[in-house]
Amino acid sequence: MSLLMVMFSNFIAAQNSSQCPCCTPEHRQFDFWVGEWETFSSQGLAGTNSIVIMEDSCVIQENWVSAKGGYTGTSYNFYDQTEKKWKQIWVDNQGGNLELTGNFVDGKMVLQSEEKYSEKNKVHYTDRITWTPNSDGTVRQYWQRTTDGGKTWSDIFDGLYKPKAKKE
Repeated sequence: MSLLMVMFSNFIAAQNSSQCPCCTPEHRQFDFWVGEWETFSSQGLAGTNSIVIMEDSCVIQENWVSAKGGYTGTSYNFYDQTEKKWKQIWVDNQGGNLELTGNFVDGKMVLQSEEKYSEKNKVHYTDRITWTPNSDGTVRQYWQRTTDGGKTWSDIFDGLYKPKAKKE
């Protein structure tokens, strides 16, 4: 009888994981970013961002709209179970793109690009973006860039995501 119980519980566990292959704790590490946001920089409102879970909880999609108008972008974020890393693929309406890889470390999501070359600026660079959930429900997005292999980092964007006020 106990062998039958073990076999049945293994069958149930396998069914549950196949019904939701992305319902692991690792897949949920970036869920703090999900929501409807207004994003602020030191200059004021930078834009709005809608972050949603899609594809049976396997993908987090970002939809950015700049407050100044004319600039939008979308990212797809997912946990790669094979590499045990988070990945982001960003594309925008200006032809730009960014590919980042990293992990959830010390309560923060830290993603970094491979080194790229800017033909325009004639420089090699690497981007690093850190998302930090704050206790007040906001999220900080801190984007940095290095042109010296990581010895020094300069700020590209330091934004605070605040939940959009719910319309009644």
